[in-house]
Amino acid sequence: MAIRILYVAEIVGKAGVFTVKKLLPRVKKEFGVDFVIGNADSATGGAGLGRQHAVYLRKLGLEAITTGECAYYKRDIVEHMPKAPYLLRPANYPYGNPGRGYKVFSSGGAKIAVFQLLGQAGFTRVHLANPYHCFSDLARKLREETPIVILDFHAGTTAEKRTMAAHAEGRVTAVIGSHTKAQTSDAGIRGGTAYMTDAGRTGSLMSVGGLDPEIRVREYLTGIPAWSKDGKLGLELQGCLIEADEDGRALSIKSLRVPCDEILEDKAEPASGESAIAEGEPAEGDAPEEESGLGPRP
Repeated sequence: MAIRILYVAEIVGKAGVFTVKKLLPRVKKEFGVDFVIGNADSATGGAGLGRQHAVYLRKLGLEAITTGECAYYKRDIVEHMPKAPYLLRPANYPYGNPGRGYKVFSSGGAKIAVFQLLGQAGFTRVHLANPYHCFSDLARKLREETPIVILDFHAGTTAEKRTMAAHAEGRVTAVIGSHTKAQTSDAGIRGGTAYMTDAGRTGSLMSVGGLDPEIRVREYLTGIPAWSKDGKLGLELQGCLIEADEDGRALSIKSLRVPCDEILEDKAEPASGESAIAEGEPAEGDAPEEESGLGPRP
């Protein structure tokens, strides 16, 4: 029996969270999705993932949430990671760091292993262990528990991602690239392993990486760093759909681009005594209870 796994490309800002909220139920139903993975490395303010957004995205239907080089950018997520077994940071962070880099999930009668590695090119603030060595150890370990193994490779260059795809061929079910937020058109299968250089982004397409283009242009013109606002126009859920057999061999991979017809607008100023919550933002009571889980592991 084949299993269908949806990978939601990097969720950027409030626009990305809003898009997931509006489109994920329809996408799951339309494609008969069995399991959902989503990258949320830019979900909070375009850089990192806060605790409130993490639990809200989990409630919206993401069963495994990956991050990236911004895994520890938000202080509250550092404390939350050990309590959130659905939340993954790159496995090549130092041993003993908060959180986990891999997990075996249950979906119906199947077990699905998900792990994440961070590339080495272009990340000036983090310098982690060699992802190719880490891959060999983890792929072998995870395949002892289940043949269905998915890698989110968060890397900055096409060459590094293509090299990982060659390194992983026939050893995992799929290697999905993330980080550059621009969907590539090279989805395919080689040696039973599905591959896509970059799954794209979920959020605003009329933007620079999901963020307000005007501020980004000004930053390049002046050389003065500026904290950008989220883009709001041209919303789209991007990603890919992977179909695998019980032996963990990829049967198909299809890139996805699903436009969101609804418009993201901040709510009007509240009346006295009320609180304002922008669309795409979790309300105070929206977050589910924290899940119990094992302590940190690599």
